[in-house]
Amino acid sequence: MFQPTGFADLARKRVGIYGYGVEGHATSRRLASITTDLVLVDDDPSEPGVLRSSDGGLDALATCDVVLKSPGIPRRRADVIALEESGVPVTSALNLWLNEIDRSRVVCVTGTKGKSTTTSLLAFFLGCVDQEAHELGNIGRPPYDPALDVSSGWLVLEVSSFQSVDLTVAPPLVLVTSLGSDHLDWHGTLAQYHDDKLSITRAEGEHVTLTSQSPELELARPLMGGRVEVAARDTSGLTQRLGLLGEHNEFNVGLALAACALCVDRALDEVRVSVAARADEFVPLRGRLTLVATHVLDGRIVRFVDDGLATAPLPAMAALHVFSEGPLALIAGGFDRGVDYGDLAEELRRRPSPTTVVVMGPAGERLAELCRDLDIIHARDMDVAVRLATDAVSQGGVVLLSPAAPSFDAYRNWTERSEDFARVVKDVIAEY
Repeated sequence: MFQPTGFADLARKRVGIYGYGVEGHATSRRLASITTDLVLVDDDPSEPGVLRSSDGGLDALATCDVVLKSPGIPRRRADVIALEESGVPVTSALNLWLNEIDRSRVVCVTGTKGKSTTTSLLAFFLGCVDQEAHELGNIGRPPYDPALDVSSGWLVLEVSSFQSVDLTVAPPLVLVTSLGSDHLDWHGTLAQYHDDKLSITRAEGEHVTLTSQSPELELARPLMGGRVEVAARDTSGLTQRLGLLGEHNEFNVGLALAACALCVDRALDEVRVSVAARADEFVPLRGRLTLVATHVLDGRIVRFVDDGLATAPLPAMAALHVFSEGPLALIAGGFDRGVDYGDLAEELRRRPSPTTVVVMGPAGERLAELCRDLDIIHARDMDVAVRLATDAVSQGGVVLLSPAAPSFDAYRNWTERSEDFARVVKDVIAEY
């Protein structure tokens, strides 16, 4: 069977692109100078020239020499398995890119929570020690997109579990931030999710697997490849100087510092000093415990916090730890991908201060079932959710958007959901 090991192998080949979102568009641009024989297929196409998978698209893919699968298409879905069994190799554009790029300047970052923040931190830290660095991958910038210039500098690549399972090679340094429960609708079981998430650490190529300090990661050691090292949590106060909230970010900062020190072969303390000198230049990711607004009414303070990137229970629980005291209205829910919300429900019950849970979407309804003994409010959309949450803490407190679920039931992505939250917050403040 034909097995491409880089984009160059696709010259004059008939190539299928399965999944035509951000990655699919970037893949087609990358292939424009290599082959003109492309078959574009999506489960729900939104533009002309793209075949629907259920309406002739799968038959068209079966005529291809190779199919490049976008991350959103599950690796073990029946149609993908059928393609491979018929003799059509299925891989990903990211895998082809990793096979042909100079991997000595690539760092991959994965984990259930913290991978976006750690990717951003490592790129910033490298800049603090006078190294060029690019934030790429699942953070929204496919590294193989010809619109990006990645010809120089460090390439810091956020890798999701969807992407990890398709990779056959690893760069010299792979970071693992955390390990919890997520994407069970895609992976099938928690054990399979953990195996898939960590598969990049077992890919070919001599490398260091650098992890955060975590009991869950320690238990998962048998699933890890490479030379495993553990980065210490940073307790120097640098996390706060970088504008990051929460104890969990001390682990992210510690991991990024250790990774930077390995990349540039410098002492950890030396890197920390360089970062501290420029800490006020760091801009935290939007959607990661971002303070959207503070409203003061008759001496009562209500803070509105966007943690929209928390699309799983683990990061939502981390957000609750940050706001462990004082009245809180949590806006949670969205697309239901079958993860276990039991621990999140228990975390909500343990809060000593008044807690209201405003739920939206199918995932929110399932969380509500587990929290029937708490103050639960059902909202049909973000407009209603923010208004009800604000009323719940009108005497002072925090309105926290930390959904613990993806946005796909009502939005195209988490960014659109966070933007909607900020829009409604602005309207609500104007009304009070």
